[in-house]
Amino acid sequence: MALRFRGEFNQKVDAKGRMSVPARFRRVLETGDPDYPEINGQASVVLLYGDHLTDCMHAYTVEAFREIEDEILAMPRGSEQRRLLSRLVLGQSLDAEVDKDGRVVIPKEQRDKYSLSGDTVFIGMGDHFEIWPAETFEAKEGVFARDFLERQEESFDPLSLLQGGS
Repeated sequence: MALRFRGEFNQKVDAKGRMSVPARFRRVLETGDPDYPEINGQASVVLLYGDHLTDCMHAYTVEAFREIEDEILAMPRGSEQRRLLSRLVLGQSLDAEVDKDGRVVIPKEQRDKYSLSGDTVFIGMGDHFEIWPAETFEAKEGVFARDFLERQEESFDPLSLLQGGS
């Protein structure tokens, strides 16, 4: 059974664009990287920053991202969907390595796009994790969750949203 990204972690981005990847997330990246530890002894991560992602970056294991690539490449050549996904996903992603200190460097262009400086939030999403500026995360996702929960009955169980939940 594959490890999944779970949990929420507050991290800092330094002036050089380095941020520590939570240890739990590093273990998932290592198990999802077929070349780990043979190449440089470091795990790789694929960072997605496509134009469709306006508030945060997505980070995938090498294997998880290859599955996405395979699905895109299996689409009919020349189709509008394949062109769109190729540009937004394959064209707007980058490979990065987690260094020996457990940090990844986010290039300046991507840091600027998301205003990633200072406090950030890493949030596990199962097959990937998101990297948010802390202020944006609270303003968007924190408010969204609180508003949703306020509309529910007091005994609401979020697991009831799962298929087959009661």
